[in-house]
Amino acid sequence: MQFGFVVPWGNARTVADMAHEAEQVGWDAIFVWEPIWGIDAWVCLTAAAMRTERIKLGTMITPLSRMRPWKLASETATLDNLSGGRVILGVGLGAIDVGFAEFGEETDRMIRAKLMDEGLDILTGLWRGQPFQFHGKHYKIEPFDRIGAQPLIQEPRIPIWMIGAGGSNKSLNRVAKYDGLLPNVITQGEPTRAATPAELKPMVLDVLSRRTTSTPFDVIVEGETPGDDPTESAEILQPWRNAGATWWLEAMWSAEGPAGHDRVRARLRQGPPR
Repeated sequence: MQFGFVVPWGNARTVADMAHEAEQVGWDAIFVWEPIWGIDAWVCLTAAAMRTERIKLGTMITPLSRMRPWKLASETATLDNLSGGRVILGVGLGAIDVGFAEFGEETDRMIRAKLMDEGLDILTGLWRGQPFQFHGKHYKIEPFDRIGAQPLIQEPRIPIWMIGAGGSNKSLNRVAKYDGLLPNVITQGEPTRAATPAELKPMVLDVLSRRTTSTPFDVIVEGETPGDDPTESAEILQPWRNAGATWWLEAMWSAEGPAGHDRVRARLRQGPPR
């Protein structure tokens, strides 16, 4: 199992400093969230790339339905080259209560899913290089080879970790096309929630049975562990390992204000729960 740390707050300098510290104490990756308006995720990760040499750099998550896929393709490809191939792209629909309606973004779930699917096709197509064309319902691209990004460092592409909903064939088929599962559960009439270990294991087997390639595939879960109690940490992690998780993300989303910020830094410095 590998271990990532989610930075729930802070500007680009903060993220760069925390990434540097995270690398020193043994975390395998650092992640930032991608807001509609606020501190830019890709500037933060670029700053982090300049302060680190080994640690992977990713988003948790990028709501692709509200983005220009070619802009994201440029950002990710550029950072992949700058970092020497350390980018991970987490993708999902995103939570609409973070400003979708206020900024005029699409809020209909089905339309956002279609935008995301087309965006993924464009993203991966552009990464493969020019000439590339795409004719979808929402996007149309004609071949254009006058300007292009450098080839990706990572092969066959930058890993794409997808939010996947247990019980949804369409969602799990989408996950199976890419490189990682971020497991959620959708129950009619209830808010989306993270899967439990008991729910995760059959979901993992289901996704793996749908895959048609032999490229590496990760299963990513998140939560909190006590950095000063290895025994309790092991007890928290073991059910997830048994269920097939390959990554644990330390995610202290509720940490707010100076006290919360201090708690996040303290946990980061304690290192991963190996």
